[in-house]
Amino acid sequence: MLKKPATTNVPIHDLLAARWSPRGFDPKRPVPREQLKVLLEAARWAPSCNGDEPWRYLIWDKSRDPEGFRKAFECLSDNNKKWVKNVPLLMLSCAGSIFQHSGKPNRWTQHDTGAASVSLALQAGAIGLVVHQMGGFDMEKARAAFDVPVEYTPMAMIAVGYQAAPETIDDEEVRKKELAPRARKPVPERFFEGGWGKGVAA
Repeated sequence: MLKKPATTNVPIHDLLAARWSPRGFDPKRPVPREQLKVLLEAARWAPSCNGDEPWRYLIWDKSRDPEGFRKAFECLSDNNKKWVKNVPLLMLSCAGSIFQHSGKPNRWTQHDTGAASVSLALQAGAIGLVVHQMGGFDMEKARAAFDVPVEYTPMAMIAVGYQAAPETIDDEEVRKKELAPRARKPVPERFFEGGWGKGVAA
């Protein structure tokens, strides 16, 4: 399988360096229920403000719920549909807007939901699965299709499965993206010390 480890300035843990978002998924390998449980447990133990756990996840296993999977698939952008058609498991992360214990607004929920999704993605890598999170979907269509309450914001569609070789991707543009090198901005452009815009010294 294609590996694209991060080219880092200093060594980081292998799980972090190896994590990327493939588009090549093996359509013949469903995600075992036992492994799904492991992913959900990893997300469950993510940090959250006041321990509120504001995330909610909708899950569609193509082999168990083909109609639900189809409805979720129809919420995706056309570009994502090109490769998600081979994905065995889809999720939708949703972030709440109020603290469950007080009913007051909780402005940290989207941050916390992202933390849960990263925990899930790293756990997936540790057990041989791959994850690709997507912003390319129709939020209101998903909300209506699955009765997402108004106080929850659909955040990301998440593809989960086993990686397939890039050659299995039948769309040329998608295949180019799969093979393209990974890159990140230099640390001083995104991380500041001593004031806004003052990049961390090397």
